[in-house]
Amino acid sequence: MRTLATALLAILIITATANAQVNPPEPPTVVVSGEGVVTAVPDQAWVRIGAESRAKASKEAQARNAEAMTAVQQQKMTALGIPKDAVRTLAIDLQMEYDYANGRQTPRGYVARNTIEVRVDDFAKLGDVLDAAVGSGATTLHGLRFDVKRREALEREALQLAVANAMGRADALAAGARRSIDRVIRIEESSVSRGGEAPVMALRMKADDAGTPVAAGELEIRAQVRLTASLK
Repeated sequence: MRTLATALLAILIITATANAQVNPPEPPTVVVSGEGVVTAVPDQAWVRIGAESRAKASKEAQARNAEAMTAVQQQKMTALGIPKDAVRTLAIDLQMEYDYANGRQTPRGYVARNTIEVRVDDFAKLGDVLDAAVGSGATTLHGLRFDVKRREALEREALQLAVANAMGRADALAAGARRSIDRVIRIEESSVSRGGEAPVMALRMKADDAGTPVAAGELEIRAQVRLTASLK
């Protein structure tokens, strides 16, 4: 019996040793996040321009609206050198309006709306685009969006900075635990902010408004990553 027990114990020890060799314990890891920020001066802008037209008949409201937006798109934008592919229609809408009195609604007429987006590649023309739009029939400026033409390159730069930032954090945590980084196991992109998006606001414009100065300042492109590394 004693010989059999000794043999079984030896088998268990050998099996445990073999399993430990096949499935070694997981090394300790550190998980950190990093952020990279790149600033740039915008050299491109998008502006949303709208026109509203009202009339008793739907066809008349549409015709007035089409006339206003044709003046904006084909006359003013072309005169400023804005190419056709830089102008696109975002929305066309026709609705009936009502007057409400004594709990009853009475049809007042129709309102036609048309919204376009204009891409301005020559930043110096942005103020002229706004002034020309409202001076030729547009009634609403929906907002501005600024960007840079080489955004993809700047996003890659921000990602590189984010990884470097994460590595620095990982090194600091490892040093605090009297360890060092062995190898990077995983890097995940958390987000890359688009930046340059101004809050959308509706501004009622008048044809006799003074010239429109535009200052875009700087925009930030932020990248965030999550890094996992093993320690030694």
